[in-house]
Amino acid sequence: MARPLSRRTLFQAAALTATATAVSAAATGRAAATGRAAAPGAPAAASGVPAAWTVRPFQASDVTLGPGVFADKQRLMLDHARGYDVHRLLQVFRANAGLSTGGAVAPGGWEGLDGEANGNLRGHYTGHFLTMLAQAYFGTGEQLFADRIDTVVGALTEVREALRRGPRVLSVEGRFGRAAENVRGSHQYADLPSAVLGAAPALTLSTWVRPAHDAAWARIFDFGDDTTRYLYLAARNADGVPRFAVTTSGPGGEQGLDGTAPLPLGEWSHLAVTLADGTGTLYVNGTSVARSTGITLTPAALGPLAHHWLGRSHFPADPVFAGAFEDVNVFSRALTAAEIGALQSRRAADTPAGRGDLASYAFDETSGGTFADGSGRGLDATLRRTWGAPSHPGFLAAYPETQFIELESMTRSDYTRVWAPYYTAHKILRGLLDAHLATGDERALDLASGMCDWMYARLSALPAATLQRMWGLFSSGEFGGIAEAVCDLHAVTGRAEHLALARLFDLDRLIDACAANTDVLDGLHANQHIPIFTGLVRLHDETGEERYLTAAKNFWRMVVPHRMYAIGGTSSGEFWKARGVIAGTIGDTTAETCCAYNMLKLSRTLFFHEQDPAYMDYYERALYNQVLGSKRDAPDAEKPLVTYFIGLTPGHVRDYTPKQGTTCCEGTGMESATKYQDSVYFAKADGSALYVNLYSASRLTWAEKGVTVTQTTRYPQEQGSTLTVGGGPASFTLLLRVPSWATGGFRVTVNGRAVPGDPAPGSYFAVSRTWRAGDTVRISVPFRLRVERALDDPGLQALFLGPVNLVARAPGPDAVRFGLYGRAALSGDLLPALTPVPDKPLHYTLDGIELAPFSEGTEDPTHAYFRRREPRVVFGGSDSGVANPSRDDGTTLLDEIWAGAPFAGKGALVARVRSTVDAWVSAGLLGRADGDRVVRTAREATYVS
Repeated sequence: MARPLSRRTLFQAAALTATATAVSAAATGRAAATGRAAAPGAPAAASGVPAAWTVRPFQASDVTLGPGVFADKQRLMLDHARGYDVHRLLQVFRANAGLSTGGAVAPGGWEGLDGEANGNLRGHYTGHFLTMLAQAYFGTGEQLFADRIDTVVGALTEVREALRRGPRVLSVEGRFGRAAENVRGSHQYADLPSAVLGAAPALTLSTWVRPAHDAAWARIFDFGDDTTRYLYLAARNADGVPRFAVTTSGPGGEQGLDGTAPLPLGEWSHLAVTLADGTGTLYVNGTSVARSTGITLTPAALGPLAHHWLGRSHFPADPVFAGAFEDVNVFSRALTAAEIGALQSRRAADTPAGRGDLASYAFDETSGGTFADGSGRGLDATLRRTWGAPSHPGFLAAYPETQFIELESMTRSDYTRVWAPYYTAHKILRGLLDAHLATGDERALDLASGMCDWMYARLSALPAATLQRMWGLFSSGEFGGIAEAVCDLHAVTGRAEHLALARLFDLDRLIDACAANTDVLDGLHANQHIPIFTGLVRLHDETGEERYLTAAKNFWRMVVPHRMYAIGGTSSGEFWKARGVIAGTIGDTTAETCCAYNMLKLSRTLFFHEQDPAYMDYYERALYNQVLGSKRDAPDAEKPLVTYFIGLTPGHVRDYTPKQGTTCCEGTGMESATKYQDSVYFAKADGSALYVNLYSASRLTWAEKGVTVTQTTRYPQEQGSTLTVGGGPASFTLLLRVPSWATGGFRVTVNGRAVPGDPAPGSYFAVSRTWRAGDTVRISVPFRLRVERALDDPGLQALFLGPVNLVARAPGPDAVRFGLYGRAALSGDLLPALTPVPDKPLHYTLDGIELAPFSEGTEDPTHAYFRRREPRVVFGGSDSGVANPSRDDGTTLLDEIWAGAPFAGKGALVARVRSTVDAWVSAGLLGRADGDRVVRTAREATYVS
């Protein structure tokens, strides 16, 4: 039996079972990484999950996968979770906080400053990875995963503290001693007092620098008021070489000096500029590389200036200097060439020139946030961030808070400026919450709670109209499933402001439309909106507001089947098109993988409220096809190898390393592959019944009942499954899902005896008894080959054998064309048209083309849809010689005949042929003589049953 649960662990259980990452370890309250505890059994904790749920999931650690395709794919992802260097994920967080990145290289793609939209989504992938690690720990108990969680959470704790306290010196080895480094992405610079230049008639700027990036226009010095009056020294201009310029009339009036070669990255270089008597000279490593007698402007000519910066530009679009500084000196005279030459081997203090008399910074500091001035003028510099300090101590991100601030004033989408900051916050929050629930690490909970406190402080201060405008912006205003995550956190903390925060993400016009069952999805970004509805279901759980649940149910039915491709995916180019348009939206960028992930999550959550078998029919479709097929069948420590889009155009080849990696879909793909077991079994809230939703090799430990259920199957290679009960005795009803496609029969035996009843496709079949150890339930669910027609083009079809979408492996760009009726069985099964491939289960050939399961993660060109081609009327392999006529809507004579299947016998089929032919003859669609030949051929043909 489950151990008694405290209030804290009940809150945890609520959040755990509310998500795909239900976990046994959370209920123990143990410290991080101290070992794995026994599971308490989720359904037992009835008061620890939402009262609205009539069905409860099991914790992930209660269900383990057996041998089969799911275990094989999961094993590949677990190896990735073990092997990937998590310090690479942390690089962007540490950089943002001005901490040492330890030489780690950001993952690239969307995680890094050089990715799409300047890396404005960076940090999201770390959240996905944390969730994957948590799920991996839930499912395996392997200490390595807990240790990796501990590393990430510990680092993020340090990052938040660094963001709170402000910039601190990052001391590194320099040219002569110590130096100060500004990590790329830290947005840090040194702010010098305003008296630095004074009214000097002459000037020398001297510094050692070690650039870390080749960005143009990053400033070393920038002294000025704005973008009109200034002087600067840039490490690289647009041509990649150093540039000095001074002006009192903006860029057009610059008097400048340009170098002749780029400064090498990662190496120390000495730069110096001298100005005196109208002459300016630029030196690189002691050599004069540019000289001009037209530099008439001096500090005295500029007059008093407002800002004196090291590493920051007055032009907002320019990057902050990334790299290290050492021995910065400002002189009120022009040093000689010999004096500058002496600076190549010694610090200024040890040369005849001495330290700068206007300002001098050795950068020997190893702590604190200031740099001491050695000029004797007391002009100590202060280390600052361009974006200042967080608005709330709970702030945690891998980029500045400016992303969130700018969103509040945006009136149109521009993801190059602001790219879904609350979406990124959601991923980090979700990962932290899952980490806490997996390991009991209170630091993770504190970080998650702090993030919500910070978001509440920001968002609660905004007018409602501002929030509605923000959330309605494409991409920039995307917030993912943050309402769900905040509700799950509220279940742990019980804090009212956290629930209030979740409601601040209401997008009222969408909720109201869907609650009224008004379809407004045409033109909306699909994955921006799907997770909103999972959040609405959780808000219903927390508030009791029916509008939320009604909107979510109606929304689901607007997608399924009206915007669903055969594999279970949705979206075209990330967007939805008009209701019912399937063939008309197919392209290379259909079926974004994130959409399938979130539709599964929504289907699962809705099932907890309403046990409509359609939710689990959809779940099986998308899981066994798109989700499985989105993971490549190959090991890789560096990449998860998951698709972004799955193109459904003829001959499409799946791309398992999209957009240079680290996309949202690779993130959700990591999560999917570590929670394949999460919906195999559910229990009624009162413990009276066990739902078997999926036929998947697995073992359930139902602690509340004191039983185990072991499911042994090779499904879908095997057309059925065997359940064996361990433990007991225990009384409950076994509810076995009868798939909607199971028109060929569904039979159940218990201990070899047939269970009476007539299981209807698209239902659950109940078997009630007191179960004892050794009881065996055998489920037989014969597969039939069938086609599914595109809603807007019946001639475009997908081929299914049971739950499996069979794809044609052939090059494009033209669709393959198949005929299937010629050997159809009396049952309506089209399988006799196919030839099995020996020793390759679920592989067939048709007209010389191989057919294989969509779930196989290969790089073969595939056709998920084909063109139906039935040019003549053929029965049982006998050709009538009559062309197959069609109606205006594309329905053919054979379509209408076989729509009557299954047939009890040959006579029933012939009767259907005769009545259909008579109707078509009467309608003028078929000649009488041809009709008679059709009937005669049907009567004389031989059929399989």
